[in-house]
Amino acid sequence: MARLRTGQPVNTSIRKLAFFVAAAVSGVSASSFAADNTTTKEDTITVSASTADESAWGPSPTIAAKRTATATKTDTPIEKTPQSISVVTREEMDTHQPSSVKEALGYSPGITVATRGASSTYDAVKIRGFGSVNQNNYLDGLKLQGDFYNEVIIDPYMLERVELMRGPTSVLYGKSSPGGIISMVSKRPTTEPLKEVQFKMGTDNLWQTGFDFSDALDDAGVYSYRLTGVARSNDDQQQFSKQKRYAIAPSFSWRPDDKTNFTFLANLQDSPETGYYGWLPKEGTVEPLPNGSRLPTDFNEGAPNNTYSLSHKMVGYSFDHEFNDTFTVRQNLRYVESKTNQRSVYGVGVDSTGHMLNRGTVVDNEKLHNFAVDTQLQSKFETTAVQHTLLTGVDFQQMRNDVNATFGSAPPIDLYNPVYENFDFGDASPYQQNKQKQTGLYIQDQAEWNKFVLTMGGRYDWLKQSTRAYQANNYTERSDDQFTGRAGLNYLFDNGVSPYISYSESFEPNSGADYYGNTFKPSKGRQYEAGVKYVPKEMPVVITGAVYQLTKTDNLMSDPDTSHGFASVQGGEIRSRGVELEAKAAVNANINVTASYTYTDAEYTKDSTLQGNTPESVPKHMASLWGDYTFNEGALTGLTLGSGGRFLGKSYGDPANTFEVGSAAILDAVVKYDLGRFGMNGSSVALNVNNLLDREYVASCFQTYGCFWGAERQVVATATFRF
Repeated sequence: MARLRTGQPVNTSIRKLAFFVAAAVSGVSASSFAADNTTTKEDTITVSASTADESAWGPSPTIAAKRTATATKTDTPIEKTPQSISVVTREEMDTHQPSSVKEALGYSPGITVATRGASSTYDAVKIRGFGSVNQNNYLDGLKLQGDFYNEVIIDPYMLERVELMRGPTSVLYGKSSPGGIISMVSKRPTTEPLKEVQFKMGTDNLWQTGFDFSDALDDAGVYSYRLTGVARSNDDQQQFSKQKRYAIAPSFSWRPDDKTNFTFLANLQDSPETGYYGWLPKEGTVEPLPNGSRLPTDFNEGAPNNTYSLSHKMVGYSFDHEFNDTFTVRQNLRYVESKTNQRSVYGVGVDSTGHMLNRGTVVDNEKLHNFAVDTQLQSKFETTAVQHTLLTGVDFQQMRNDVNATFGSAPPIDLYNPVYENFDFGDASPYQQNKQKQTGLYIQDQAEWNKFVLTMGGRYDWLKQSTRAYQANNYTERSDDQFTGRAGLNYLFDNGVSPYISYSESFEPNSGADYYGNTFKPSKGRQYEAGVKYVPKEMPVVITGAVYQLTKTDNLMSDPDTSHGFASVQGGEIRSRGVELEAKAAVNANINVTASYTYTDAEYTKDSTLQGNTPESVPKHMASLWGDYTFNEGALTGLTLGSGGRFLGKSYGDPANTFEVGSAAILDAVVKYDLGRFGMNGSSVALNVNNLLDREYVASCFQTYGCFWGAERQVVATATFRF
């Protein structure tokens, strides 16, 4: 649906003509243009359908974003990037109204968002079959470094876009999972007035309100601001679990000329209750209990007085200055303080009776400090007939997390007849202090000759990590130097087709040590990828396809010497091969369509105990299809009807492959009505239904004791008012 922006006053007939000419040329959808028969002379609406105005750090005019900075750290057209990338725009999020960042990516290929079922405490995902020790998420170009249980969660209402880059990314970002990263872009100040208030209510006693205000502070637009906030409260799917969230994101921009932009960015969020964060055994979920019954989808194995909270405060800025046509300097900087507190009883597996669930406990208090800065110099020049965009940069990040934690056990609970009692958790004790420091130097050249685009880059990292374990009176420290590289070649046909090939590398630190006290070196990833992208210049369409082989080496595996207990050694290898297809299109002024298909063949190719097995929670097949239709004329003008489905194929429930989790198909729907015909341009009311048929399914398992029910049917009504 095309984004309509405030501009100079135009009368109704001229506005109609301008709209339909733009729609005919570009094919953009126009659900926001719902009230052309009632618009008055004072309305101030214009249509922006040109992708030339799109910025990789700003809004996209349709659901088919055509530019990204995630894959190159430069504002680059998608057809010129040599790796797979998906972009979820603000408009697509406004259609689906996701409650989390991972939910926003539910219709994207190559990513498993249901690794924790209905729980949204963390945005934990698997990309191309690989997870991460901590979330592999970035905001405004800088990593949201997490540690232990301490992670930074961003509310999707605060974001302009969410991007998924698949495959190794260390050449630009340093340490990261080989599967890929999630990159988010914050809402930023606009020089056009924006006044939005939003209200939500829905199942599970959901109540939410949000606001989004932005405008220039002077006539020239040199100074501008944006203030976005949200407050949310709801019952979780599991009994006696609740969610509460309060967040606010002030930002301020200074643009003294068209070559300089300094934007201050802050984000403060408090989640005093994050909801359910536990798991259930395969008995009663994937398989029936001995009496033939299964646990209800709202079953909670914890104590009624379980608590879990997350909060963060972050401040920073984004700066860029164009000296001339050749040189541009950019710098992103951010400081984060995040805290987590939990008192949890959780399941650890059934006993010999098959229906008594043994339980463990954790009391955990953590405080994390993280500082990150990335400075870049972009140089554009020509050598003979080759046009270069050369990027050189240095980034630095430092993290310290102080962990107070105590682990114990709680009385078992009878799954046939659960009796819930509060648990006396006691206090947490000093547990350990974790530190990480990374400095990276990188260089990348995007060289264009004729219709070829050659992207080559290299990076050298210095990484230091340490752990001081208080209870064990032990200190470990490790320093590593690592080089990673990437090379990719695109060919640009005139019709918008762009085939490409690429090779990329990554590295990811490992914590801990083997039986003899030797610290583990980082695991490494390498990927070969080939694909094709179709991004026509005059149509809001992005269609991509890719095949790849991705291998992670130096993976941790069980020590083959059983006398060493639960010790680990290095030398394991996991290989993932796959096919990914995606299409996003604003087909015409009425229709939006997204579609995806994922095939993932993952295997432990080297392992002391798991060789030949498939990693857990990795479906071989996934697919999605969504379409919405907006009526732009007649009695139904302003009405949008949308529906779609997500297919999650079967997966193994544990690394040993002793059982499988079945497949599931989930239907979603939306009914939305634009209030423009009532003189409320930009305002709307909507009803979203996820899991329309209330399908009961197990989303995934990671062990015999760790399974997750998928989300039940959720009905959410949203009223958005702009004035």
